[in-house]
Amino acid sequence: MAIIKSGKVVIILAGRHAGKKAVVVKNIEDGNSDDKRFSHCLVAGIARGPRKVTRGMSKKKVEKRSRTMKPFVKYINVRHVFPTRYQVDMDLKKAVDEADLVEKKVEVKKTLKKIFEDRYLNQKDVTSEKKAAGSTYFFQKLRF
Repeated sequence: MAIIKSGKVVIILAGRHAGKKAVVVKNIEDGNSDDKRFSHCLVAGIARGPRKVTRGMSKKKVEKRSRTMKPFVKYINVRHVFPTRYQVDMDLKKAVDEADLVEKKVEVKKTLKKIFEDRYLNQKDVTSEKKAAGSTYFFQKLRF
């Protein structure tokens, strides 16, 4: 699928993280690995988002409320993913190394949490408007 590319914001449709937003880290089109004979992708998303922030809150309080974020990393079937129109320019390929994923999943989640917190707190530093809109959308609660 040419729609699902690295950096695309997707919504998970099935499983424990159904209804959560995630970012595609890597897309495997042909599914030629031994255990997965279908097209799948590696996604990194937010299992629990940041708490609500108002304009009157101090910087310290905003940082404290952003620490409640909890990330997840998962291989998922492409059919269980709903692509959105948004893109995010977070560099997740270095943080989510496929070789380390099995052995050091806890450490990968910790680095992801730091990346997500930094992006959440520094949303104004995004270069293009399109990527900024994707970043804002990624951290908002899904409305339905």
